[in-house]
Amino acid sequence: MIAAALLALALAAPAAPAASPDDAATTAIVVQDQAALRASPRDAAESQVALAGGDALEIRGRAKDYLKVYDHRRERGGYVRASQVRVLTLTPEHAPELLAVARFLRDVPGYEALGIGYVAAYIAAAPAGAIGAEPFDALGTMAERLARRAATNTNTSRAPAITAQLEAIGAYGVVVKSFERDDRMQLCYDGEAFRRVLALPADAEMKARAALALTREDCIDPAMTPAERAALDTWRAGVLDRVPRTDLPSHVRHRLRLRSAGVWASIAFERARHGEDPSDAGERALAELAGVDKRELADGDLTAYDEAAVRVGASRWSSAPLRPAPTTGLAITTTPGQPGETCVTLVDRKRGKETTLAKRCTFGMVWAASQSANASGTALALAVQPLDGWRELWVFHRDGSEWRIDTVPPGVDGSLGYIEFAGWVPGGRKMLAAREIRSRARIVKRFEVVDIATLAVDRHADAPASLSLFYRWQDAAWKRGTVALR
Repeated sequence: MIAAALLALALAAPAAPAASPDDAATTAIVVQDQAALRASPRDAAESQVALAGGDALEIRGRAKDYLKVYDHRRERGGYVRASQVRVLTLTPEHAPELLAVARFLRDVPGYEALGIGYVAAYIAAAPAGAIGAEPFDALGTMAERLARRAATNTNTSRAPAITAQLEAIGAYGVVVKSFERDDRMQLCYDGEAFRRVLALPADAEMKARAALALTREDCIDPAMTPAERAALDTWRAGVLDRVPRTDLPSHVRHRLRLRSAGVWASIAFERARHGEDPSDAGERALAELAGVDKRELADGDLTAYDEAAVRVGASRWSSAPLRPAPTTGLAITTTPGQPGETCVTLVDRKRGKETTLAKRCTFGMVWAASQSANASGTALALAVQPLDGWRELWVFHRDGSEWRIDTVPPGVDGSLGYIEFAGWVPGGRKMLAAREIRSRARIVKRFEVVDIATLAVDRHADAPASLSLFYRWQDAAWKRGTVALR
């Protein structure tokens, strides 16, 4: 088997035998982006292809300062300057040198395709029994970084080079998936190398990196069915639980806790939607979030902390025990509707009889334990969660002689957020609310005084103490259970 073919097949068959002595130095790897593959060994010769760093070439001869090569990926031969490539010797004796170069390139942004090429060369050269978790950890780290860079790149002049690198790593069997999320294209590495890290003996930090990469929320395809998503979240929770946390630095332990908190919040919502008891999952989500010490987080983890808190906040009622419905005054009752639907009825229990005031059905998750009526008997607030990571507030209120049901979403331009009842202001006209929403890649948190009749926000602030009405009349049960005051 020729050395170039070994490189191309390295990931698919890591136990393949090393190249023979005759083939050992017939493979070159391109080390410079936009290197020209020319028709003849002259600078003035026509450039047939612009090669990418990391491309593997089969050497078929030498001419002046050029190597005569064949590009198996493009099925094209030509000449490339010898200074723009490195000749690789794929023998067990040279395997440590190849791994050393891959180890260096692992943390150098912009050279991911070249680093992956060296990992493939190492796997092709090393004896099967000597290959451990480190090369796969390096490969996964570089593939994930390149996918992130491609997804967030806004420099049009760099786009062709990044695209060329993605094509180069594809020749080594590295799969980068793409799908649309929030009106933009999301690119994600499929994680095969990280799965191998989890399966092989490795130190705790390697396993933590692998688990965090495999459980990214932003790399979940939005087109997944609810059943597929539930199975994936169960698998994600298992992956995170298998990482030993005792030997990890504190900031890495907190990253695992944050990811686990978000995953268990999703599981709690999914269990509730299926009619199963979500309390264990909800309590686990709260416990993971509570175990995070914000002072020990790395700077880059603060956004992840806020996002995890919002996910937990959206599902936090899953951990609340069911309470007996009020025997007097306003209350809600729930009954099944169409398959998967819950119908909510507002009743007024006066003088021993029950009067129906309003009714609405929803396919969202109705958190009945959240219901709270004001002392005047003119309004009731209820938490309803239609989606994972998104909780709305239903406000039942009297409008003259009629009753209305208004839905208050966390916002209009986000996909992650919650709004929740936080207290009643005496007089029956004002309500307190807290909301958190991800907007334009950051979490916005507000505490508000809301007019019940119009649901317009009278005043708002980023801290309860900044609003006198909020500071004075916030509900004690809300204050005890909310994550907004973290």
